[in-house]
Amino acid sequence: MNRRRRTVRAKLTALYGLLFLLIGAVLLGITAILLNERLNDQAINTGIVYSAPATQAIAPDDGTAVRGTPDPFPDAAERLQFAEKLQADFRERTMASLLQQGTLALSAVGVVGVWLAWGVAGRTLRPLQQITTTAQRVAHGNLHERIGLDGPHDELRDLADTFDDMLSRLDAAFHSQKRFVANASHELRTPLSINRTLIEVALSHPDVPDQTVRLGTQLLDVNNRHERLIEGLLLLATSEHEIADPTIVRLDQVTQRLITAGRPAAGSAGVEIRPVIEPARVIGDAVLLERLIQNLLTNAVNYNIACGVVGIRCEELDGTVALTIWNTGPLIDDHEIDGLYEPFRRLTDRIDSVRGSGLGLSIVRSIAAAHHARITTTARRDGGLETTVRFPPADATAGLTMGSRTRRRGGVDAEGERPT
Repeated sequence: MNRRRRTVRAKLTALYGLLFLLIGAVLLGITAILLNERLNDQAINTGIVYSAPATQAIAPDDGTAVRGTPDPFPDAAERLQFAEKLQADFRERTMASLLQQGTLALSAVGVVGVWLAWGVAGRTLRPLQQITTTAQRVAHGNLHERIGLDGPHDELRDLADTFDDMLSRLDAAFHSQKRFVANASHELRTPLSINRTLIEVALSHPDVPDQTVRLGTQLLDVNNRHERLIEGLLLLATSEHEIADPTIVRLDQVTQRLITAGRPAAGSAGVEIRPVIEPARVIGDAVLLERLIQNLLTNAVNYNIACGVVGIRCEELDGTVALTIWNTGPLIDDHEIDGLYEPFRRLTDRIDSVRGSGLGLSIVRSIAAAHHARITTTARRDGGLETTVRFPPADATAGLTMGSRTRRRGGVDAEGERPT
């Protein structure tokens, strides 16, 4: 961004300097033309030429009379011709001196003009620099920022005021969306919780027929799937925004804890987890990062083969923090990978699958984008997928204001620390 701003300033300086030199060159040219015409209009005074003495007496210091020097142009016409040559020579010398001295003066003044143009361009772009700085802070999630540009009501002031008005509208829109998500979370979860409670109470009676138990179990499965779907939609809505309150997160500790928690389910599915965990720290939201790892790990276990393997590696690699999860599984074509990150897209039939909501990888992509991370997924030659998420390291993003505040989530624990 700074390089672009300097480029604009250099362009304005070059433009101002060229205009200054062009105007100076035009003025010098007009002056030369007018002076040349004025010199051409000056006629020779023939009276002075014709009245010149024929001889010139020279008196030495000792007072001795000397014979006069003969006139080299005894003919009057020759005298006039000689006078015209002198006039032409004077005119040429005058014009050459004007052009030479004028060019030197124009060059010196041009250097001063370019220096002044550089200062004027910088002063002109100063309000734009203030607007750019504010826009950069807003881009990292702080919609409370305003430009508040002072000065005359010119075009730049109108631009800054328009930008401030747009920020106010965006801030209000995001607050409204947050309220809607909170209300939707409550309104959608409450009926499902009531349904689950009623079904569980009905199934708890000892004299419930077997047919009713089977029906109740199916209804509980459907209810659980709806709960996961609503939770995924709400999380997807909240994860698509910038992180408002970032903390330093020990990604290696979060990963290890989720691996420990997921081993029983993986063992039941006949899947082996092979971790390689190295210390790694990133800046972000500990809860969202935990959900990212959990979704990738769950998908790697669920979409696997019998006696399959899930590999997970967390490390600092090439100046970034890399989280890589791969699994054995069915062969997947490369053109199918992009579709996996779309909501409600699966490789298997979505109606027959009740293990998830179809939003797992969509949530992963949104969380990665909110943390300025780059995610890549490739198909393995022997089957399965390999997904790598590259995060900026904590020391490289500590100065990055994803938000203006930090907060504790029930206190700072092993997974989250305050950025310094």
